[in-house]
Amino acid sequence: MFTRTESLQDFLRLYPIVSLIVAIHLGLYLLTILPIFPNYWFYEHFSGVNLYIMEGEIWRLITPTFMHTSFSHMLFNSFSLVLFGPALERLLGGSKFLFIYLASGVIANIATVMLEPLSYTHVGSSGAIFGLFGYYIAMIVFQKNRLSKENSQIIITLCIVSLIMTFIQPNINITAHLFGLLGGFLLGYFFK
Repeated sequence: MFTRTESLQDFLRLYPIVSLIVAIHLGLYLLTILPIFPNYWFYEHFSGVNLYIMEGEIWRLITPTFMHTSFSHMLFNSFSLVLFGPALERLLGGSKFLFIYLASGVIANIATVMLEPLSYTHVGSSGAIFGLFGYYIAMIVFQKNRLSKENSQIIITLCIVSLIMTFIQPNINITAHLFGLLGGFLLGYFFK
């Protein structure tokens, strides 16, 4: 379920939503480092800046989900999506998967606006990725027959490790991780 053995061509065909999201991650990252555009423009206009969101720049509840601060940040989040997204995209279908992913990211960003200072700035897709974990946990709790015992154990273990790392690593939006997870779990409960 979480082992990738497809060719790149098959992966793109089988998991178009995951592929599109990863392409957006990579594309936006490249636009922030290549000297084609002023590098700061994308951060200035797409980052989640709580003050600007409160002043009505609502798109900043979605756009930070696709922005990353460094190559390692983008690579780790994209790798996590490639590892855990395809199985869920296959189970849910592309439209529902995209809804869960974006809704989890928005929930994480709304919580960040509500609980962090107005000066707080945030980027990264981890809130949405934690939302996928939350959705998987809801499946484990409410739809026991959809995942094997082995896959359920993998998800629970990785979720616990990811939560521990949330509190250990510096510069992590803890609020987004926790509320992304909670949002995904609630979405998994209501949208089975």
